[in-house]
Parts: sequence; C-alpha cells; structure tokens
Amino acid sequence: MKFKEILVKLIRQHNSPQEIALGAGIGAFISVLPVYGLHTVLVILAAIIVRPANKIAIFLGTNLSLPPTVPFITWAGYEIGRFILKGNLPPLSWDFFKHLTFAKIANLYWPLFLGSIILGLTCAIVIYILTFLVVKRIKLKNQPWRRK
Repeated sequence: MKFKEILVKLIRQHNSPQEIALGAGIGAFISVLPVYGLHTVLVILAAIIVRPANKIAIFLGTNLSLPPTVPFITWAGYEIGRFILKGNLPPLSWDFFKHLTFAKIANLYWPLFLGSIILGLTCAIVIYILTFLVVKRIKLKNQPWRRK
C-alpha cells in the first residue's frame, strides 16, 4: 500500500481530527526517543494504552525518525540535554567520534535521553496541532452537505 493510500484511508475513517492528531503526536514523540530498536514495541504499547488515539496515525507519526533525520534528531536531543544539564559535557563533533569509547557513549546517554524527551514533547505538540488543523480542514471540505 502506498503512503498516499494510507493517508486517504486514515482520513476517511470515522475518527475525529482530535483522535488522528493525538495518534500522530504520540507517534512523533516515540520516534524522537533514543530507544533504538524499541520504537515498534512502544508504538504497540501506545496503541493499546491510549485507546482514543488513531492507531494508523501513531504509526505514521513515527516516520519523523527516518534514516536521513536520525542524526539531526540525535544531535538536537543531545544539545538540548547538554544545555539543560550545564555540566562538562562535550559538544558532538567528528573529532569526538574519532575517539569514541563505550564509556563516552554511556556518558552521552543521559543528556541525550533528557533532551530527547523535551524535543519529543515539542515535536508531539507541533505535529498534533498541524495534523488537527489539516485533518479538520479536509474532513470539513469533504462533508456531503458542503459539496456544491
């Protein structure tokens, strides 16, 4: 099934714009979290726990974290965490990665995780609002009584 077909199916479902936007926001939040390899598990758990959220929209929201965007999301999450923690945390650079050790990776995770939660909440809110506005507009436009 093509991406466009999935979107059309999503909008034609009998879910409200709020339910679709909630699903997209949850998916966006999950996609930003640095729990590599566990995103699918979290999506399934979210689909079970947050009943009003549209399940397809949760899945589509996770597409925020595709291979081309992962380095930018990771960098942004780490920098946000680094800013908040204000410790002696090194900036991410090519030189830093040349001398990367397991201990350095472990020290990077807490600022990355903290920053990713904040970045994820921000992305979730933005995606929720955008999705809500777009879906509401499309659903209103496609109302039978509004057709001429």
